[in-house]
Amino acid sequence: MSRQLLSTVAAACALALPAAAQSRPVTITATLKNYGGNGAYLAVYLTDAKGAYARTLWVAGGKAKYYKNLADWNRQSAGDSKRLQGVTGASVGQGRTLKVTADLADALIDAGYEIRVDAAVEDMRDSPAEIRVPLNAANAGKPQAGKQYIESLSFQLP
Repeated sequence: MSRQLLSTVAAACALALPAAAQSRPVTITATLKNYGGNGAYLAVYLTDAKGAYARTLWVAGGKAKYYKNLADWNRQSAGDSKRLQGVTGASVGQGRTLKVTADLADALIDAGYEIRVDAAVEDMRDSPAEIRVPLNAANAGKPQAGKQYIESLSFQLP
């Protein structure tokens, strides 16, 4: 390799490493209640300090035609053409646990952002805003109760 190419690669790495250090993997764990129905569709997403949609973290449930039942998330994220890229999986059965890990910028922690989850179960009531948890260090590791389908939701910061 030429010295010029090595210098260019070294400079690129030097610029990339600080950017990588400014985010961290956040693991979100949601345990569902034994609610007596089919698998739940869940939309796990972030909202900013004003309550506006920021990013989809995960959507559990494979049939897009049911996403309309995840009302708050569907309405807020409709303009996000990338909202489902790489963030979908199977629905979650009653009494089961969903674990999602997402890289989040450090700047989002303690900045008024919330983790929100909308839930829907076939032949049962939809639950928009099933749970809302402020994304702050004080809430890390502390389980929060949902309204209808989620027994508890917690997140871990490294």
